[in-house]
Amino acid sequence: MSGQHTLPDLPYAYDALEPFISRQIMELHHKKHHQTYVNALNAAEQAYAKASTPKERIALQSALKFNGGGHINHSLFWKNLAPAKSENKGNGGSLHEGPLKKAIVEAFGTFDNLRKEFNTTTAGIQGSGWGWLGVNPQSKRLEIATTSNQDPLLTLTPVIGVDIWEHAFYLQYLNVKVDYLNAIWNVINFEEAEKRYLDAVGGAKL
Repeated sequence: MSGQHTLPDLPYAYDALEPFISRQIMELHHKKHHQTYVNALNAAEQAYAKASTPKERIALQSALKFNGGGHINHSLFWKNLAPAKSENKGNGGSLHEGPLKKAIVEAFGTFDNLRKEFNTTTAGIQGSGWGWLGVNPQSKRLEIATTSNQDPLLTLTPVIGVDIWEHAFYLQYLNVKVDYLNAIWNVINFEEAEKRYLDAVGGAKL
C-alpha cells in the first residue's frame, strides 16, 4: 500500500557517535531531515495513486525520486554507522580480517588506498550528494561511485554510503568536508558493510 513509509529507529543513541558526529547533528538529521523525506514520499505516493492522467503521474516523478531516494539512502546510512571502537563504545571503524577486507585489498591494494580514493572522489561532488562503496553486479568487485542530491545508487549494490549534504556535517565541521570524511571512518559499521557485501556477491563467499 502506498504512503505507508515510517521513520526507522536509530540502532544507537543520538550521542553514541560522538565525538565524530555530534548529538545535535544526529537529532536534526534523523528527526527533521529524514522525517521530512518520509512525509513527502508518503504524500507523493498518495498523490500518484489518485492521479488520473499520465501528465499528473509524470509531474510527480521528481518528488518520488528525491524523497524516495532520501528515505532509502538514509535508512542505509544509519545502519552503516556504529559507535566508535576507538572510544570503547562499539565496533565502529573496526575492519577485521574477512571477506570484505579481502575484497577491499583486491580492489584497492590497501584499506588506506580505499579511504583516500573514496574521500577524494566524494569531496569532489559539486553541491549535495552521496559517496558510495558498492559491488559491481557484473564483475562482483568493489567500486567507488557518487550520486547527486538524494539519487539512490542504481549502478552498484551499495555496501557503504556517506551523506555529503551540508546537513550531515556543517554544524560540526563547517565547510571543511574533508575533516568530516576523515572522521566518519571511525564510525563506519564494517560488520553491516560485510553483510551487504556478502549479499551482493551471492552469499558466503570465502
